Amino acid sequence: MPGWDQVDRLVRDAHRSYATDPEGTVADYIPVLAETDPDLFGLAVIEVDGGIHDAGDATHAFSIQSISKLFVYALVIQEVGHAPVREIVGVNNTGLPFNSLIALELNDGHPMNPMVNAGAIATTALMPGSTTAEQWERVREGLSAFAGRPLSLNGEVYRSEAATNDRNRAIGRLLRSYGRLSVDPDEIVDVYTRQCALDVTAHDLAVMGATLADGGVNPITGRRVVDAEVCRDALAVVAATGLYERSGEWLFEIGLPAKSGVSGGIVAVVPGKGAIGAFSPRLDAAGNSVRSQRAIGYLSRALGLNLFASAPAAPFRS
Repeated sequence: MPGWDQVDRLVRDAHRSYATDPEGTVADYIPVLAETDPDLFGLAVIEVDGGIHDAGDATHAFSIQSISKLFVYALVIQEVGHAPVREIVGVNNTGLPFNSLIALELNDGHPMNPMVNAGAIATTALMPGSTTAEQWERVREGLSAFAGRPLSLNGEVYRSEAATNDRNRAIGRLLRSYGRLSVDPDEIVDVYTRQCALDVTAHDLAVMGATLADGGVNPITGRRVVDAEVCRDALAVVAATGLYERSGEWLFEIGLPAKSGVSGGIVAVVPGKGAIGAFSPRLDAAGNSVRSQRAIGYLSRALGLNLFASAPAAPFRS
C-alpha cells in the first residue's frame, strides 16, 4: 500500500465520488431489507499492518447475508480439509443466479461452488458439531474471530428470512435427495439462515477480509483464525464466483477476489496488503451493491490493487 495519508485520502475521495449515485434498488425478497435506508453508504480499508481508513457509514450495522459464505467456507476447510470440501461442494461457477435450483439439477445434485446458496448450505452442513446448535455456535464464533469482535444475530432479519426462505428449504431437500447432505435439511438451512443474519459493518468486513489477506491472522487482534493455505483456497474460489453471474465481469474490470451480499455489502481482498469493506443497499440486477462496486473499483485502480496489473491506473468511473 502507499503511505497512510494517501490511502486515507483516496478512501474519502472514493466515498465522496459515489455517495449520491442514485442507481440500483434495495432488495425486497427478504421483507425487512426493503425497509433499509437506500442512501446509507460506508467504506473502509484495513491494511495487514492494522492501518484503518473509514469513511461515511462505515460503522452502520447490517446483516452479512451471502458474504458469510466466504468465511464459513474458510472455517470449514480449516476443520475438514481441502480435498473433502472440494469433492462435496465444488469450485466452479454455475453461471446461474445464486438461488438457482436448475443449477443443481443440471449437475446431478452437485452444488458446484460454495458462493451460491446450494454450495453454501452444503458447506455449512460440514461444520463440525454433534448437533445443529453446536454447528451454529462454531459458525458464530468463527465469524466473530474473523471480525475481531463478537458478532450478534439480528433477530428481526432472521425471523424475516426464516418466514420466507422456501427456496432455500427446497434447495436443502434437493441436496439431501442427491445424497449431498447427511443431516436434516431444514435444520441446516436454519443454521445457514442464522449465519446470514449476523450483523456486521463495512469496517468489520474490511477486518475480516484483511484476515484472509494476512494469511489467516487478524491484523487487529493478532489472532490466527485459519491457516495460510486455507486463505489461498478461499480466495481462489471467491475470485471466480464471488459476485454471482457477474463474477467474470468483476474480475476483468476490478481484478480482486470479492464477495457480495444482498443487504448491500461487499468485501474485496488484496492478498498481502489488506481489504476493502463497503456497504450501500442499492443493488444491480444480479444483487450486487452499485455504489460499493464503483467505490472498490476506484480504489483498485487508484491504489494499484488489481492482481493482474503491474502499476496503478486512473481511478475507475462507471
